[in-house]
Amino acid sequence: MKLLVIGHGMVGHKFLESLYESGIHDAEVTVLCEEPRPAYDRVHLSEFFSGKSAADLSLVSPGFFDRDNLLLKLNTRATAIDRINKTVTVNTGDVLCYDKLIIATGSYPFVPPVPGKDRKDCFVYRTIEDLEAMLECGSRANTGVVIGGGLLGLECAKALRDMSLQTHVVEFSPRLMAVQVDDAGGRMLRRKIEELGVSVHTGKNTVEIIDGEQARHRMVFADGTHLETDMIVFSAGIRPRDELARQARLALGPRGGIAVDNHCLSADPDIYAIGECAAWNGQVYGLVAPGYEMARVVAKHIAGEAAGFAGADMSTKLKLMGVDVASIGDAMGSTAGSRAYQFTDERKQVYKKIVVSECGKHLLGAVLIGDAAEYGTLLQMMLNRIELPKEPEFLILPQGDGKAKPGLGVDALPAAAQICSCNNVSKGQLCEAVAGGVTTIGDLKACTKAGTACGGCVPLVTQVMKAEMKKQGLAVNNHLCEHFAYSRQELYHLIRAGEIKTFDALIGAHGKGLGCDICKPVAANIFASCWNDFVLRKDHAGLQDSNDYFLGNIQKDGTYSVVPRMPGGEVTPDGLIAVGQVAKKYGLYTKITGGQRVDLFGARLEQLPEIWEQLIAAGFESGHAYGKSLRTVKSCVGSTWCRYGVDDSVGLAIELENRYKGLRAPHKIKFGVSGCTRECAEAQGKDVGVIATDKGWNLYVCGNGGMKPRHAELLASDLSRQDLIRYIDRFLMFYIRTADRLQRTSVWRDNLEGGLDYLKDVVIGDKLGLAAELESAMQHVVDTYACEWKNAVTDPETRKRFRQFVNSDQRDPHVVFVEERGQIRPATPEERKVIPIIAKAA
Repeated sequence: MKLLVIGHGMVGHKFLESLYESGIHDAEVTVLCEEPRPAYDRVHLSEFFSGKSAADLSLVSPGFFDRDNLLLKLNTRATAIDRINKTVTVNTGDVLCYDKLIIATGSYPFVPPVPGKDRKDCFVYRTIEDLEAMLECGSRANTGVVIGGGLLGLECAKALRDMSLQTHVVEFSPRLMAVQVDDAGGRMLRRKIEELGVSVHTGKNTVEIIDGEQARHRMVFADGTHLETDMIVFSAGIRPRDELARQARLALGPRGGIAVDNHCLSADPDIYAIGECAAWNGQVYGLVAPGYEMARVVAKHIAGEAAGFAGADMSTKLKLMGVDVASIGDAMGSTAGSRAYQFTDERKQVYKKIVVSECGKHLLGAVLIGDAAEYGTLLQMMLNRIELPKEPEFLILPQGDGKAKPGLGVDALPAAAQICSCNNVSKGQLCEAVAGGVTTIGDLKACTKAGTACGGCVPLVTQVMKAEMKKQGLAVNNHLCEHFAYSRQELYHLIRAGEIKTFDALIGAHGKGLGCDICKPVAANIFASCWNDFVLRKDHAGLQDSNDYFLGNIQKDGTYSVVPRMPGGEVTPDGLIAVGQVAKKYGLYTKITGGQRVDLFGARLEQLPEIWEQLIAAGFESGHAYGKSLRTVKSCVGSTWCRYGVDDSVGLAIELENRYKGLRAPHKIKFGVSGCTRECAEAQGKDVGVIATDKGWNLYVCGNGGMKPRHAELLASDLSRQDLIRYIDRFLMFYIRTADRLQRTSVWRDNLEGGLDYLKDVVIGDKLGLAAELESAMQHVVDTYACEWKNAVTDPETRKRFRQFVNSDQRDPHVVFVEERGQIRPATPEERKVIPIIAKAA
């Protein structure tokens, strides 16, 4: 059988993968690709501007096209289809035969018919070649405009901003992302985007583009206003590429696209259409997931398996310019009788809305801006028509009373619930695999393909697997890795009880093999938590990951960042001058961090000891920004300066940071101390947060920002300074003893049986009788603290490791910087082509 595939984009390549997964290996397959390179990831196309190369974005695994019966023709465009003779003519004049034809031509960018649209330096945002042309233009431009404020338009705006252009977004509709979000969500999104330095112009109809007076172009709007810019990028939507179908007289959808049935067959029984060029039930799907499902359906249909395309949910969750945005189902509330619940926090710039049925029992849609943590729960409730709780508004309201937010356990999901949308894996398929003997997440991924694409569903996949194993009476395997049949918690107790201080002794007594990059860093972390020995001593150094091994955070270009500790954020003028002198001497990029510290970027490996020595001489210590340890204690100025402050937040922050500095934990730890309930230090978003009241100190725990923000919970109130420190000692050591590998306090708390009440019983009520032991363990860490930077620079053997090459003093020739806003930054791949490859001068 001869298969001919027209188009090798994301969907076309997914078809090829699905074809071989369906067991078809003897077909003669020819693939026509218009572009000069095989399929690449258009979803993450903007990352090209952040330093990723075309090779990084490639979707084609090495050796994929080495098959004898598979031929990829690059730079080859189909020009005509002869349905009678079953042939396709290409731009070279060649005529190719087929038994089955799969059209995966995708879509093309819609460019409004505006006079001047074809001027020089006007682009579309579609291919890597488009991006390369934009980069060239950006190198000689100051301003850039994106026409279109939808998903792709905002991605494009990020690309222009990454090119350091003054960026504008022009949208015809009255709000951004008009298809996905409502008016209130659009306003919140606009505010967040504008705070990132992008100017937004909504309700603007461009009528012509002419020469500008201050820039290359002037965009003239229907309301008489204008905007001048050096570069214009059209991102005003897409249109299906159905020109071949029109030429071949295949039936089309009402708005274009090749009309297909449930098997993705066109009006011709030997021609399929998949992806954005296809119209199923008159609808063209502009997301990749429906295209992937179409690809799987066609592969199965060709293989003779039962398969059908039944439409796709268009819910989306993504991060636009760092802003979480999610839209689910009927986000606009257009269903008759529907009702909406809304939550707006203008200070944190969060907007959430759910749309429920008239009876109040079912979720119809949702909009989430600024915080999309509930997306997974809400999506499953909508897709599976799971009955809502009696008070559905608490699904989106923040929880500040210590109670758990209404959630969705995996047992509530039906067997048909789709867990992995990328590979269309249901809960039932996962349960069947477990019933068949699969009991590890690695084997489950290999067996079902769940979690092997974007990876976002892996936590839910793991929950389903463990829940099903418990139902079947199987022991849930929580082994750290293949070398240790213990969890991290169990390993901790073995190390402490046995007073084990080396990895060789540990694996000899309780493990097998030589260890791996999972168990070695965990063991090193536990050794440090228990005994507080120098992490780079001879028998510990080889266990560390790259950041701990070099006591600094490695950056994208291979250089390191240096963060000196400034307890509580307090630093003297002389200290600031010393940091500035070091940065100036070594040409480092300087930035104030979110934790009120000064971060120095661009240090080469061999420079680190010299930089540390000079900072130590000025009175600084390691800030442990590289370790799974206490990072910072953020504070406001408190009662010392602020007229609202009720206690000395800076003094307490300094005391806490000096007490817990160097403490190693399963994950990084951040503190915040606020001098009053105005909360300027954002303590309720930290692992440990302290807020002063007129009656003492309130202690909050298990909060965090980051990818999945979580509000901290009140553990105890009106505490004296002494009791506060005792409770923090107990809390931290209990977390260190019982948490899993790389588990933040927030996730640990969510998985803690008994929840906050149990944690209070342990920390405050001493339910387990461990209080004295926990306090003693913490005091040992406090008493044995030593600055790791100082240990490193004063030990000749340790110092030897800080060189780029073991057999040469040569510097890394691939470290290249350019100047921007008076400081250095890593050169982009395009800049490297025109900049001599030289190391930065010392």
